[in-house]
Amino acid sequence: MRDAFRPGDPIVIREVWRGRVFEARPTIVVQDDPDQTTLLLPGGVACGLPIGPDGRELRLPDRPWRLEVRRRGPEPFLSFAWPDTPYAVLRWTAGSGRPVWYVNLQAPLERTSIGFDTVDHALDLLVELDGSGWRWKDEDELEHAVAHGLFSEAEAEGFRRWGERARDRILSGDPPFDRDWSDWRPDPGWPVPELVPGWDRVS
Repeated sequence: MRDAFRPGDPIVIREVWRGRVFEARPTIVVQDDPDQTTLLLPGGVACGLPIGPDGRELRLPDRPWRLEVRRRGPEPFLSFAWPDTPYAVLRWTAGSGRPVWYVNLQAPLERTSIGFDTVDHALDLLVELDGSGWRWKDEDELEHAVAHGLFSEAEAEGFRRWGERARDRILSGDPPFDRDWSDWRPDPGWPVPELVPGWDRVS
């Protein structure tokens, strides 16, 4: 196992699809402990994004893509992940400007020399911070992914079960979901993360 990262370390978290980088985001390590990894994606950082033949950003690897560096939106978000757990949970701001818990179904994080790699599972789930409600997100994208052979029906059912487990974990109020994190601020001395050489290659 590679050494743990330290708080404030700039890293790159990548989505990798069948040996190719699909997306890359420069990120700051908040916590990298054996039982939990917490990351901060600052607003406005330059990310490697998948661009399809028509010049538009792709949501799924269902057609050829090239990588292009573009700046993301201004909203930062915290991301929590756990060993051998096929999801991460983000404190994310919805389109209404309301923060929610965003369950991103994905392969467990795999440590690399520059950060972490994962595979996105298309389906997501939103849970209100106060536990008053929840809903699936991007069900149509998962259906599209299954129809185009990116995932099997059995895999899709597994993603849903893990999403339900994540929902229950949040609603139970276990840490870190016992607070809304609105008062958390990063160390002002931490650097702005950037894509590092080799971010677009899988060794």
